[in-house]
Amino acid sequence: MSYYLSSENHLDPGPIYVRENGQLHMVNLALDGVRSSLQKPRPFRLFPKGFSVELCMNREDDTAQKEKTDHFIFTYTREGNLRYSAKSLFSLVLGFISDNVDHIDSLIGFPEQIAEKLFSAAEARQKFTEPGAGLRALQKFTEAYGSLVLCSLCLRNRYLVISEKLEEIKSFRELTCLDLSCCKLGDEHELLEHLTNEALSSVTQLHLKDNCLSDAGVRKMTAPVRVMKRGLENLTLLDLSCNPEITDAGIGYLFSFRKLNCLDISGTGLKDIKTVKHKLQTHIGLVHSKVPLKEFDHSNCKTEGWADQIVLQWERVTAEAVKPRETSEPRTAAQRFYGKRSRAEAPLKCPLADPHMNSSEKLQFYKEKAADCHGPVLKHEAVSSQESKKSKKRPFEESETEQNNSSQPSKQKYVCLAVEDWNLLNSY
Repeated sequence: MSYYLSSENHLDPGPIYVRENGQLHMVNLALDGVRSSLQKPRPFRLFPKGFSVELCMNREDDTAQKEKTDHFIFTYTREGNLRYSAKSLFSLVLGFISDNVDHIDSLIGFPEQIAEKLFSAAEARQKFTEPGAGLRALQKFTEAYGSLVLCSLCLRNRYLVISEKLEEIKSFRELTCLDLSCCKLGDEHELLEHLTNEALSSVTQLHLKDNCLSDAGVRKMTAPVRVMKRGLENLTLLDLSCNPEITDAGIGYLFSFRKLNCLDISGTGLKDIKTVKHKLQTHIGLVHSKVPLKEFDHSNCKTEGWADQIVLQWERVTAEAVKPRETSEPRTAAQRFYGKRSRAEAPLKCPLADPHMNSSEKLQFYKEKAADCHGPVLKHEAVSSQESKKSKKRPFEESETEQNNSSQPSKQKYVCLAVEDWNLLNSY
């Protein structure tokens, strides 16, 4: 005891009592050189004197201090007292794995319930926004869980996100709905070539409105389906509106989409509209709609899946990177004074996006016999549609007989290929 009291590096033990003859007596202050501070009893402290919960939570640079407090949950009682409890072992392990999620070898065969919690924990730590580690971590989840990570992706008018996060977008698999409207991709964009990959063969709805596409881009997009019977073979809805470089020849490449139920080619460079309507009806059974279809109002396509918040994080990061600096504020003030408007403030709108546009100018087609895609029918057309069913049976029967007859000499199709198609096949 004398050694403990004489040492200066020990913690303050408080007052010391000794029992003698059945009575408690405080140790004499003169004994063993005890400091005079032991006269006043002090309350026992659970934490050091300079401890503060707020400081410990905000000290992100001090990793050692963060590791000490990361294992506890601090709360306050009704009386205002600080209370702490230890985290569960599962939450501790989950946090450790999420911090090192980019080092995981594979998640194939891992339970989906735990994988979803791991994904949300890594998302809360913003691990998927890191330049290199985020892509590796996202690929591990998409390889193992596919559509659970993301089943529908809407990138309408988000060309900055596409340019900054192209590799991350290409890592998504088993998408069923993809909206790339108003992104100005063009025929030679890497993402347009990625659409023909087997990873996106599950896409059923594709929106390519206002993307500066031409006949060459449509031919490149349909080449795997026309020749190798793979790629976008499950496509049921296609929006190619507001692409004035697509002509009558480009529409002919769309006949390979046998499962197509809805098509929008408004605002394209068609010259002979009547023949195009006739060919679409005879080859794939699409009928021109007299009223706008609800399938092309861009309300059905939304970002859905585990990674929906990650796409929002990408948007925030790109928006903050494009924000004008403080030095440009005098310039914008001068422009407003002289009545000029900066380019950044000018809203970018897709052409033909006005809902009050005449329905006669829209070229939207639907398949009547399809149960999944019903076109809107007016009241005075309900009676005429029943009468026209009998007359339309013969064209469908003739088209079926043509398909059966064409299946026999299938070798001739592969022989009669253009040089451009062979070049596309060699590129794949």
